[in-house]
Amino acid sequence: MPIQSKYSDNQVEEIVDKLIKVLSDNQATVDLSLMCLGNSITHILKEHVPASKRQVVVENFTNALIQSLK
Repeated sequence: MPIQSKYSDNQVEEIVDKLIKVLSDNQATVDLSLMCLGNSITHILKEHVPASKRQVVVENFTNALIQSLK
């Protein structure tokens, strides 16, 4: 059974398009893009997820990323 998101596809796509545009406008290479996105993820986790829950959130995020590439 697919996971139902509480966010609309349009909302997600609009934000992703903006993120990709910033990277493109800055001519970021793949490694620089991944570094910037990774640093953003780390910042979000540290600022918005309690330390006691970070490991589980990171594992779930990592698993979702792996699944999205299959």
